[in-house]
Amino acid sequence: MWLGKLTLDAIPFDQPIPLVAGGIMFLVLFAVIGWIVWRGHLPYLWREWITSVDHKRIGVMYIILGLVMLFRGFVDAVMMRSQQALAFRAPGYLPPQHYDQVFSAHGTIMIFFAAMPLMIGLMNFAVPLQLGARDVAFPTLNSTSFWLTATGALLVNLSLVIGEFSRAMWLPYPPLSELRYSPGVGVDYYLWALQISGVGTLMTGINFVTTILKIRAPGMSYLRMPIFCWTALAANLLIVAAFPVLTATLAMLLLDRYVGFHFFTNSAGGNMMMFVNLIWAWGHPEVYILVLPAFGIFSEVISTFSGKPLFGYRSMVAATMFICLISFTVWLHHFFTMGAGGDVNAVFGIATAIIAVGTGVKIYNWMFTMYGGRIRFTTPMLWALGFVVTFTIGGMTGVLLSVPPADFQLHNSLFLVAHFHNVIISGILFGAFAGITYWFPKAFGFRLHEGWGKAAFVLTVTAFYMTFIPLYALGLLGMTRRLQTYDVAGWRPWVLAAGVGMIVFCFALACQVIQLFVSIRRRATLRDLTGDPWNGRSLEWATSSPPPAFNFAVLPDVRGEEPYWQIKRRAIETQQLAAEPDYKPIEMPKNSPTGFVAAFFCTVTGFALIWHIWWMAGLGIGGAYAVFVWFAWRDHEDYVIPAEEVARADRVRRDVRARWLAQDAREAWLEAHAHSSGSA
Repeated sequence: MWLGKLTLDAIPFDQPIPLVAGGIMFLVLFAVIGWIVWRGHLPYLWREWITSVDHKRIGVMYIILGLVMLFRGFVDAVMMRSQQALAFRAPGYLPPQHYDQVFSAHGTIMIFFAAMPLMIGLMNFAVPLQLGARDVAFPTLNSTSFWLTATGALLVNLSLVIGEFSRAMWLPYPPLSELRYSPGVGVDYYLWALQISGVGTLMTGINFVTTILKIRAPGMSYLRMPIFCWTALAANLLIVAAFPVLTATLAMLLLDRYVGFHFFTNSAGGNMMMFVNLIWAWGHPEVYILVLPAFGIFSEVISTFSGKPLFGYRSMVAATMFICLISFTVWLHHFFTMGAGGDVNAVFGIATAIIAVGTGVKIYNWMFTMYGGRIRFTTPMLWALGFVVTFTIGGMTGVLLSVPPADFQLHNSLFLVAHFHNVIISGILFGAFAGITYWFPKAFGFRLHEGWGKAAFVLTVTAFYMTFIPLYALGLLGMTRRLQTYDVAGWRPWVLAAGVGMIVFCFALACQVIQLFVSIRRRATLRDLTGDPWNGRSLEWATSSPPPAFNFAVLPDVRGEEPYWQIKRRAIETQQLAAEPDYKPIEMPKNSPTGFVAAFFCTVTGFALIWHIWWMAGLGIGGAYAVFVWFAWRDHEDYVIPAEEVARADRVRRDVRARWLAQDAREAWLEAHAHSSGSA
């Protein structure tokens, strides 16, 4: 048939929840697109955002994608907790096959399409600025990476209304994910969404490793880089090393499903435990791909709002690279119960305990940074403090699970679910919120409202403990994960308590939305005029807010670990800015539709392969190939910003800084610099 397996039966007319949810989602999408077209914003959106290769705008788009998918994953979490609250000796409101899709989609979305875009977005925005660079090494590749990630997210959401999503968990273990036990298209949606977005993530890793190693301001040696750049380097090294493993593993499962191979079947020589080993050989480094950039964000925030250099900078670098290396030696702790034997389990259990040493070094360094400082309890700092306490608790439960006998008792229980969320939410989500609040004025020129931000923080931390402490108790009581219904009366109070926690999470989300709305309405009073609203210490605060396309009129000359702090100190002590530089023309890359168009063809290809529409898949592959051939053979197209335009933009920044220097700088300096003269 022309449409392969695709028929009208693919639309879930008999399942009102996904049909209504998908309908609302696509109605909102079409309404937003219609409003953009009606208001005449489409040319601007195409020119300045969709085709942009500016790392700052790509970073903002990553963050927007991550927040949208975070909301989608949160809705799935609400559905799971409410289902269990209603499912005591009752079927609840979600049938088993739908509930299985919900928990599979929740994990997939939160890790691949919420947490990853949020961290990559913050790296995209801040790392080139902190390095004193004009952009990343490969700007068009950066755009393509983002749009491939968006393609994966689109395919996952399409499964709401066309077909179904995987019911084989967020990591599709065989034999459940094999064709015999999952004959529908759900697993195929999962596999193609992750294959396409995974290629985009791998390109991001290559891009940022190259950028950090090769494109830095004059004088910025490795040990003068901000710690966020170090954690970004470690995370992207892990991406380059680990994501090919994920791609190969999912490719083997695709061959099993599409061509009849037997990599992971129990017949014809296959071994399903090979899949488990391979997927976790990627999976545990993935945890550190996500959490290491968050560690860097907390380091920047704690140093800035303590008014001190980061304590133990070199030990932080060493701990970061130690975690990067050891993260590849601990994957088997995810399946101690496999039967590998006591010796193998002991080796991986010891490695799991040892990797906690690197994180412990960081915790102590953050505490020593705060010690003796003049701490400002701003919203980013509150997220950092909440992280230190909450992540420490999650880390201790992780060390407990590294002991094989304890893991045998707690494996596959809600204790494990609580531990995982304990470290992921406190590490990655708190880190993302801290980073967004911290760099928001740099991106948009005005700060987020502090009152609503602090309310969101308090409610989020409260909701976290109300939701996940009961799950620790349930795990100790023997409740396993992924239960659609249950009949043990002793579990019910804890399940209901976790449900109440989800309600508090909803109020926290409302505060975040209100914070953004109020901040936009009051942006005139929240305006960042100086480019340095937090009295920051690294180079991104040397530019205007938002920065120009070229970031720096003249590349900074770095002479220490905190170059901007030194520049600012000299200016305040001498009460004058440095002499005006000799402005020169700046060459910048032109915007390119390559990424967007290639992602369009990848979307067509992925959808066609899911539904076995082979002619459409051929067209999609041909279109994507043609785009890359055109890109490879095009004339080198950059544009030059004249020296006069560069000078005009920078003189505006200098005038603002000069006024600030005359009026407020010395008082701000004395306040922030008190107790900060100690060495790191």
